[in-house]
Amino acid sequence: MSFEERKKTRVTLVDVARQANVSRATASLVLRKSPLVGSETRMRVEQAMRDLGYVYNIGAARLRVERSQIIGAIVPNLTNPFFAELLSGIEEVIGATGKVVILANSGDQVERQEMLLRRMREHGVDGVILCPAARTESALSDQIADWGMPVVQVLRHISLGLDYVGVDYAAGMRQAVDYLASLGHEKIAFAVLGPIHSAYQERVDGFRDAMLSRNLDPRILIHFPTQLGEIANATHLLFDQATRPTAVICFNHIVALGLSAGLHDRGLTIGRDLSLVGFDDVADAEAIRPKLTSVATGPVAIGEMAARLLVERIGNPDLPPRRVVNDTTLHIRQSCGRPG
Repeated sequence: MSFEERKKTRVTLVDVARQANVSRATASLVLRKSPLVGSETRMRVEQAMRDLGYVYNIGAARLRVERSQIIGAIVPNLTNPFFAELLSGIEEVIGATGKVVILANSGDQVERQEMLLRRMREHGVDGVILCPAARTESALSDQIADWGMPVVQVLRHISLGLDYVGVDYAAGMRQAVDYLASLGHEKIAFAVLGPIHSAYQERVDGFRDAMLSRNLDPRILIHFPTQLGEIANATHLLFDQATRPTAVICFNHIVALGLSAGLHDRGLTIGRDLSLVGFDDVADAEAIRPKLTSVATGPVAIGEMAARLLVERIGNPDLPPRRVVNDTTLHIRQSCGRPG
């Protein structure tokens, strides 16, 4: 195959749209001979197709119509109970459509995520709900557009060109900081873990902004190991700081569980010796003693919304990208008290 022939095989509808200076949706309407497109625009798109050597793959289009009734879901960590609740919301909506969900764990590794996406494409899934692995580049969205595979980003985002369902992390941090400040806490730490991604950055930025808005020091940012047992063993990090905190906001439920265990092992009472606020508020927050005050992010509702957007995207690929950001709620229980 010559270079020019190989080049033509790589031409996509996105390339055509860019050449004609129209949206991909408009180029798609021209392909389907929609009367909604004006004659001048239609001629420009058709000329771009000829110039680029674009070939409409009727077989592939037919395959897109003949659905597999399978949805892929890729998450970065199956040991986190948050994702179990997220998936229950996804399956509730997808199951009602007669489709089934195939679950895959990326382990927060970009290379494994790419392999999983290729495999799902090879098996003809109708679409994918993706929580992008840390360090995923925005170029992935271009690859997804070339594939023509419907994808909804969930919890983390890499591109404004793909549908997204997430959480107002900054608002959740503000609720947590405001509550602790109302109890008299000024030395508030943020216990974080894991690699940097959009959700990580939004939580850290939200914590700093909330602390600065109350003229409090936002620099007590403590990094913990990713494994639950290791978090408990690293509880001493809270007390190794130049400024010893009287309250801690946890990055997620895993951190809260680990610190609860670690503080218990040190003979400290949560709510009296140190106040603790969780984040995500998964189902077992009520089972911890004392009961954990936590910022609820509604993983089931997030999963349901992501599934609805994906079903709509499959039915109408030319919809503009949607962005849904859910509110948070602070559930006050027993793990916080006034500073000693």
